[in-house]
Amino acid sequence: METSTLEMENLMLGYSSCKLIWTLLITILGYTSCLPVGDDSVCTAEEIAKYSIVFVGKWSQAAFPKQYPLYRPPAQWSSLLGVTHSSDYNMWKKDEYVSNGVRDFAEKGEAWTLMKEIEAAGEKIQSVHGIFSAPAISSGTGQTFTELEAHSRHSSVSFIVRIVPSPDWFVGVDSLNLCEGDHWKEQETVDLFPYDAGTDSGFTFSSPNFATIPQDTVTEITCSSPSHPANSFYYPKLKSLPPIARVTIVKLKRNQLGLPGSQPNLTAVGNEIDDSVSETPLDCEISLWSSWGLCRGTCGKIGTKTRTRYVRLQPANNGTPCPNLDEEAECEPDNCI
Repeated sequence: METSTLEMENLMLGYSSCKLIWTLLITILGYTSCLPVGDDSVCTAEEIAKYSIVFVGKWSQAAFPKQYPLYRPPAQWSSLLGVTHSSDYNMWKKDEYVSNGVRDFAEKGEAWTLMKEIEAAGEKIQSVHGIFSAPAISSGTGQTFTELEAHSRHSSVSFIVRIVPSPDWFVGVDSLNLCEGDHWKEQETVDLFPYDAGTDSGFTFSSPNFATIPQDTVTEITCSSPSHPANSFYYPKLKSLPPIARVTIVKLKRNQLGLPGSQPNLTAVGNEIDDSVSETPLDCEISLWSSWGLCRGTCGKIGTKTRTRYVRLQPANNGTPCPNLDEEAECEPDNCI
């Protein structure tokens, strides 16, 4: 009888141990399912980190002389709209289709739909930690800044800024991870280049609305793509475009009291705008020759006829100068009897 009781107690103890292990396993699996999907490494840094983000516009007439917008409206930048998120969310991504919200922002600078999409992603899959924004810049060169908060499970940063004026062109960052294993990065600087949202087929800064049907994916605009002389960023003699903007993200330090301590000099970050701007040579562009005009002169003698062409684009920054715009040739006078 005592043996049976002992065996029963051992069985109960074994069952309790198995139940405890099973409960622990379920808990671990449940926690794992809440972690961001697709991370190469899980961020084990302190839970919260705060950063300043400084956006510097480098869109000058010297660096981008072709069709540079001087009025109605002049070259400028929209407000910056960004989000801190986990790896299972993308605000936008190269070679993929943009959402309706990104389309509205890239084409018109309207943020309402994009904000709703971000909020919905945060509520549905818990992939968004916070939204941040910075004021617009009223010229092609200048800076704007704000602060953002990253979380160890939402350590990526994405943002978008519209190029104004433009059909659907923008600059931005897609899923920049601010965490590196067990610590937060102190600073990240990224040169920015123009992208086409794939929703409007305009070639120039001031092109009228011309919807892309069917919608295309996000593509980077380069000095040779789209390969069309009318494109505002078409500089076939360049190997690559100079950066049109730059973003610097700096971790904010904290003193022992947990209050903001020594902060970066945000103004100094943008002081290199004028010094570092390159001058992009712009060659003269001319039209085709017109038809020859009438032959003028005295009957029985050699006359002259003329044809002309005109300047499509004036040269700039030591680009190739324009050739002669008119040409004469000998001819026999017309209407001689």
